[in-house]
Formats: sequence, structure tokens, C-alpha cells
Amino acid sequence: MNHLLLADGFEPLHIVGIVALIFLLVVIYIFISYFKLYIQCKLTRAGIGFVDLISMTFKKIPVSMIVQSKIMAVKADLTEDEGVTLEALTSHHLAGGDVPLVIRALIAARKAKIIRLTFRESMEIDRAGRNVLAAVQTSVYPKVIDCPSLDSGKSKLDAVAKDGIELYVRARVTVRANLQQLIGGATEETITARVGEGIISAIGSASSHKEVLENPDVISKKVLADRLDSQTAFEIVSIDIADIDVGGNIGAKLQADQAEADTQVARARAEGRRAMAVALEQEKVATIQESKALLISAKAEVPKAISDAFNSGKLGIMDYYRITNIQADTDMRTSFAKGSAAEELTAEA
Repeated sequence: MNHLLLADGFEPLHIVGIVALIFLLVVIYIFISYFKLYIQCKLTRAGIGFVDLISMTFKKIPVSMIVQSKIMAVKADLTEDEGVTLEALTSHHLAGGDVPLVIRALIAARKAKIIRLTFRESMEIDRAGRNVLAAVQTSVYPKVIDCPSLDSGKSKLDAVAKDGIELYVRARVTVRANLQQLIGGATEETITARVGEGIISAIGSASSHKEVLENPDVISKKVLADRLDSQTAFEIVSIDIADIDVGGNIGAKLQADQAEADTQVARARAEGRRAMAVALEQEKVATIQESKALLISAKAEVPKAISDAFNSGKLGIMDYYRITNIQADTDMRTSFAKGSAAEELTAEA
């Protein structure tokens, strides 16, 4: 009986000992897992404690990545007054941002000393889907863009001066990133299109292609003066004309085509007038034939009238012979007159 009580008395002690042992093992495991990171944070004054490390683990945040990013920020003199806090880093990661990329971008901007970029702006740019580090590098080392772009399939731009001569131009545009316009600003394609349009307009306004060949800087200055980089993610540093080739005389070709078109129109109008004259001539011929038919019809009425005159007694036989003789005499005189006129013409010839 006493043995059973003793056994029952020792059973709770065993359970408490097992629980304490398990707790001690968990503490030792956590301590070993985070000891290196904790010591690193203490030595670098990153301001991250054991509780912060365990909290990030429960939030499923890569602890090592956050610690390394915070250490980089501290060593680059990015203070918490500028917003680079542990809470901001973890929040940016949970929002889908790239924390190491943002820190490296801030460090690069700080080293450049010519770029104004805050921690909040860099996080906004990163969350917007833009590569903030590449943007900072483009600000430090300007980027060269070909105009026209190589992806367009065209090697040069086509433009025509006022004298009608065609010019083939290839330009190079040097740009740097405009961090304040990076979110929502137009991309490289817009810069290429605007510069190409400006070059074509500048050449088209030149009175002669020789002016462009003598001084290509006129094109660059005119294009730069138009502020083509407004509302874009880039700032145009310079526009350099890399190559200019002379093409054909587009003006002369257009004039020749216009002259040919005018000739065709004139021929068509002349053909229309000729057809109108032929139609009018045929109409006159038809009128003459109609008049001849009327004359023949009238002549056919003369015998009927003479017959009616004989029957009515209004015309005698002697009167008829007299009329016949007069008509014959008239025909004779007419024939003589025609013969004399023909002889005069022959003598004159």
C-alpha cells in the first residue's frame, strides 16, 4: 500500500521533468539557431533582438535576408530617422517587395551624391514593378538608345527637306532615369518615337538638305528645345546624329508624277472634246440628210401641183412649156457660171 502511494507521488514529478526538459531543448535549439544572427546584429548595431528574430520566423519572413539588409543599411549610414526600420523592411517584404534590391538602390543613390531618393520612394517604385536599382544605375551611368530602335526593323529614319531631297538619318539618344517620374512615366519606346518625330520635323523645316549636312547640330538643338522627355521616366541628356545619307530627289519625282497626271487629264479632256465634235458632226450630217429628204418630198409634190393646175384649168400647155424653157435656160446659165468659175480658179493656180 505504501509502495503504491510512493509511486503515485513520483508520477507528477516525472511529467514536470519531461516538460521542463522539452522546453529546455526548444530554448537551446532556438538559441543555437539564432545565436549567430543575434551576435551579428549586436556587433553591427543593427538593432534586432532575439524576440524580433523569433517574431519574423512566426511571420514566415526570411530572417537572414532581413538581417543582412538591415546590416547593409546601418553600414551605409541609412538611419531609422530616414524610415529604414525593421518594421518597414518586414512590411515591404510582406507586401511583395524586394528588400535587398531597395537597400542596394538606396546605397547606390547615397554614393552617387547627385540623386535624391528616399526610402519611401524606393519602396513605392519597387512595389510598382520597376527595377529601382537599375533606375539608379541609369541615373548614374546614362543609357544610350538607338533611334530608330533596332527592334523596329528599320536602320534609319526617312525625312525630306524643303528642296525635295530625301535624307536617311540615324541618331543616338543619351538618357538618364527620372526617378520622380519613374512611376507612371512613359518608357524608352515613347522617347524613341518622340525623337524620331522631332528629327523628321526638323529636317522637313530645313530649306535645303545642304543645311542639314553642313550642320547636323541644328537638328539636335531643335529636338532638345521641344522638351520631348516630359511625362516620361527618362531625362534626355543629349541627341547625337550618328549618320546621314542622301537619298533620291523626292520633290522632282513628285513633280514628274504630277506632270504625268496633268498630261493624262489633258488627254482625257481633249478626247472628250474630240468625241463631242464627232458627235456634233454626225448630228449635222443627220440634219442635212433630213433636209434632203424634205427637199425630195417637196419636189415630189410639184408634179402633183402641176397636174392639179392642168385639171383645174389654171395652167395651160403653153404656160407649162414656157416654165420648162425658163427652167432649162436657168440650168444652162448655172452650168456656164460654174464652168467659168472653175476656169478662173485653174488660171489662178
